Amino acid sequence: MNWLARDYATLWHPFTAADEWERQAENLAIERGEGVWLIDTEGNHYLDGTASLWCNVLGHRHPRIDASIRAQLDRIAHSTMLGLTHPGAIQHAERLCALTGLDRVFYSDSGSTAVEVALKMAFQAKQQQGEARRTRFVSLTEAYHGDTVGSVSLGGIELFHGLYRPLLFEALRLPAPERADGNEEDACLDAARRCFAAHGTEIAALIVEPLVQGAAGMRMHRPEFLRELVGIARAAGAFVIADEVATGFGRTGTMFACEAAGVKPDFMCLAKAITGGYLPLAATLATEEVYDAFRGPYADYRTFFHGHTYTGNPLAIAAANATLDAYEAENVLAVANTNAVVLGTALRGLTHSCIREVRHLGMMGGVVLRRPGGAAFAASERVGHRVSLAARRHGAIVRNLGDTVMVMPPLVMEAAELGLLVGAIEAAIHDVLGAGGAGTAVG
Repeated sequence: MNWLARDYATLWHPFTAADEWERQAENLAIERGEGVWLIDTEGNHYLDGTASLWCNVLGHRHPRIDASIRAQLDRIAHSTMLGLTHPGAIQHAERLCALTGLDRVFYSDSGSTAVEVALKMAFQAKQQQGEARRTRFVSLTEAYHGDTVGSVSLGGIELFHGLYRPLLFEALRLPAPERADGNEEDACLDAARRCFAAHGTEIAALIVEPLVQGAAGMRMHRPEFLRELVGIARAAGAFVIADEVATGFGRTGTMFACEAAGVKPDFMCLAKAITGGYLPLAATLATEEVYDAFRGPYADYRTFFHGHTYTGNPLAIAAANATLDAYEAENVLAVANTNAVVLGTALRGLTHSCIREVRHLGMMGGVVLRRPGGAAFAASERVGHRVSLAARRHGAIVRNLGDTVMVMPPLVMEAAELGLLVGAIEAAIHDVLGAGGAGTAVG
């Protein structure tokens, strides 16, 4: 059965150039998964080096999550949370609050919607707290917070967001450090101080991806930078929104990246790994202070008029509770931190003259490709994309952002498999750029 031909006739893929997709010989139809492996319709096995877009942290077909979903199916698959509740959501919200130190949980279904919820909550809360001038938001350059219109308004990746500028509201932009370097960070913090000095009374909230800007190509900053930036925003009376969609659930070494800086935000956005990569679910957490801004008689219309049909879907919540059970029973954070050392060592051992930089924190990594002298490859050469495709020939699925090859495996990928994954990336780089590393892309 020619699945790919049928795909080309009907499907529209995200972040995928249509003509290029239909020409690629390396396209795969994935049929099943086993642990950290993906298996295509021809029976070929590939390491899941993207954690199925950064969400599958515990491996595919995890018995604990499978069993929880099956048990939930024997009760109910979905019931609205508009005016109703259910035990699973209550239990999960209690656990998230205990883990984060925040007080209230609002469920939605993706990272983008979690950020949209936080934006609207922050705006409305400031209005209802008597601070009507606070209507603006601050984000970092090269930020990525999702693809709905509010989230895109805060995004800073021109390739993704530039076309839509006429649809968007204007955010204030702070320069973001490209790497965890004190001098770079100090310059960015000076710009933040100037921004908040000039506009502080207008700002409702700062939003930040703590420690790692993943979609920017794994741009990283130190906990000290995050702590200082949050302090600047707080001193100006602004809320702080932590977008932990990519960094949460142990990806950077602690359960949530904010912990490394000792930062407690006013809002935290969670998605991706929240269900172990099984089902769509997202959560926006907020403080009791924020929640109190929405209290009052109904006629005052202080209600948060926002919702989703599948808010707190019981099947997704069952997966989410089972995921937290697994973290506790299987000591996932300790396992991930052990594996992170192996990943970092393997990435730093990569050899090719076109590897400009290796970025690594926890179970996140990026291999930045440039010409040997440091010049960027032409966009038309599609070097990062071709390396990602070439890795499939060596048994690994990875993705690139521009000419940065991203490494984001399940947290439980063990040493031998991590070695195979990084080895596949190295072999793919040599396939595309030549064994000698001359820097001339070959066809």
